[in-house]
Amino acid sequence: MFTLLSRRHNRPNAVRVRRKTASGDRAPHSGGGKRQWFRNVDWSRVRINSVVCVFGLLWLGIWGRAWHLQMIEGPHLADRAKRQHMTSELVTGRRGMIYDRNGQILARSIEVRSVYANPREIQDFSAVAAILGPVLGMDAQELYEKLSRSKRGFEYIKRKVDDYTAEAVRQASLPGIGLTREYDRIYPFRHMAGQLLGFVDMDGKGSEGLEAALESRLGSIPARRIVQRAPGGRRFYLHEEGQAEPSGQDVGLTIDVQMQFFAEEAVARASREYDARWSGALVVDVPTGDILAWAQYPFFNPNSYSESSPAVRRNRLAIDALEPGSTFKPFVMATALQERKVTPSTLIDCEQGRWKTKNFTIRDTSSHGTLPATKVLRYSSNIGMAKIGLSLGVPTFYRYLHAMGFGERTGLPLAEIRGILHKPRDWSEVDIMSTAFGQSVSVTGVQMAQAYLALLSSGFHKPLRLLEEEARVEEPRERVFSEQTAQAVVQMMRDVVQENDGTGKRARVDGVTVGGKTGTAQKADNRVGTYGQKRLASFVGFFPADRPRYLILVMVDEPNNQQFGGVVAAPVFREIAGRVVAYSGMLQHAPTIAKSSGDSSGKIYRRGLKLAGNDIPYLGEIPPPRPLSMNLPGHLAKASERVPDVLGKSVRNAVELFARAGIMPALKGTGGKVVRQSPQAGSTWADEGRGVEYILWLSER
Repeated sequence: MFTLLSRRHNRPNAVRVRRKTASGDRAPHSGGGKRQWFRNVDWSRVRINSVVCVFGLLWLGIWGRAWHLQMIEGPHLADRAKRQHMTSELVTGRRGMIYDRNGQILARSIEVRSVYANPREIQDFSAVAAILGPVLGMDAQELYEKLSRSKRGFEYIKRKVDDYTAEAVRQASLPGIGLTREYDRIYPFRHMAGQLLGFVDMDGKGSEGLEAALESRLGSIPARRIVQRAPGGRRFYLHEEGQAEPSGQDVGLTIDVQMQFFAEEAVARASREYDARWSGALVVDVPTGDILAWAQYPFFNPNSYSESSPAVRRNRLAIDALEPGSTFKPFVMATALQERKVTPSTLIDCEQGRWKTKNFTIRDTSSHGTLPATKVLRYSSNIGMAKIGLSLGVPTFYRYLHAMGFGERTGLPLAEIRGILHKPRDWSEVDIMSTAFGQSVSVTGVQMAQAYLALLSSGFHKPLRLLEEEARVEEPRERVFSEQTAQAVVQMMRDVVQENDGTGKRARVDGVTVGGKTGTAQKADNRVGTYGQKRLASFVGFFPADRPRYLILVMVDEPNNQQFGGVVAAPVFREIAGRVVAYSGMLQHAPTIAKSSGDSSGKIYRRGLKLAGNDIPYLGEIPPPRPLSMNLPGHLAKASERVPDVLGKSVRNAVELFARAGIMPALKGTGGKVVRQSPQAGSTWADEGRGVEYILWLSER
């Protein structure tokens, strides 16, 4: 039993011993295995694998981020980047050039720079203003306020600066300040045909004259351009393949620069001599209807349009409607002849210079009794013309005036008005009589020129032409008068000038026969509602009288001292006509032109017109001691003694340097920089008789 109990008692112990032993045996064996395992590990391979895993995870992370940026945030980020660095701008290119009939450039556009700012990129406004202000000629404080208060990303500081200023701004390298490209309009002949050409505003849009009327042709069609901006603010224009720079069309005019010069100098002299409000002249080529000269004084220089008043810029020959006075009488005479109300020999009682009918009294400047119709026009009798007008009747009278273009625009490509020609129902008997001698009707200068053109074209209506590319009308559109009637009136106007008792004898030009009609129109005083003391002196003439080639209209508004058209305007016609005769080669020798302003010495003054390398001999009326107020376009007070060096200069600067010596160089090529000049810089100015041509070659580079 004891033994049994012992066995039972000891068995668990044995088990426990064995378990302990087993447990004890396992512990030492396990610890030794770990040490053995760590000893057997290839740690270099572990490190390599770890690096590979880390870079693999990074690679996966990068590609995952790239996928997220590209696929999820890509469109949004691309749009932001495009707004920051790429943008599309509405780019307006170079305006088309304006030429005269001989290829002389009357208006052209050159590339210039404008200074702009991006206030968001400027950190120190006061420093930028202090540096930039003196460079641009601006007050630093005002510039500081302009920059600091601006909330826009683009702000013009000063537009269309000269080359020296642009280079100074570029070298300053101010943060947030840059230069952008624009085009500036220059008129090489300065004020020549200024009112006709008009001008463009700061944004390059035509504002007045032909620049405004032909905006759709001269102005370039705006095009979208992609612009890349560098960190410094500089812009790069990325042209697509096959995409050209936008530009306007060039326009050629019928104007002849030489004849324009003749006309401008003559009307300027008349205005100064008689202290007139303004004066103007048109020169028309009769066979074609081409307008060769469109002159008006006071002059207007489109290069500095802001310095001129609207009254000076006003193109009065097309916009001002004035009562024409006696220059209207040939149309009344032609109408009466056409309707057979009178013949050239019909006798008309001129009432000894004073005729009272009802409550209306008509006076002539001279006393005449009974006159034939031809002398009624020669002596410019208001009474005789009033009686002829009464014989016509309102419907007939109106029909012919309307057929000649009165009361309607001429159709020239510029702003013009219709004038005043009342409807027949509004005419009274007084209106018929006053219209017959040029009152109660208002016309423009171009309307008068076109009406005279019909008389000189054998009675056919012929439109005026100002653009070279317009098709010439081979056959007149409409007959207004018969050829016999037109010739009869032309003969009467010849007598007005060529006969010693004619009112237009001061318009004679030696060597050619001249015809024409004087006019002295009373001007209405709106303050009192009646005619006042002011007058419009005018003369319309043509030559040769037997086969008219040139038509010249002269208007001098409100002259002082003298007011009659035969005294004030006829000599202006003579001066222009005499120089046109010499210039056009109608005679082998230039005609003699006597001085008309009281010079009894009989001196003839000769000088040559030097323009674009051509010497045009003519006879003038300017005494040598008097300085020429209008020598040549571009004339300035001081001139270089030798040909200036203009290589690398802008077109504007180069032209100004030559203009100081009274020379207008011929420009060849396109671009804004002068790359070659002839003659060479430093050469002495050639004498007028040598015929040296001054040429500047241009390039974009």
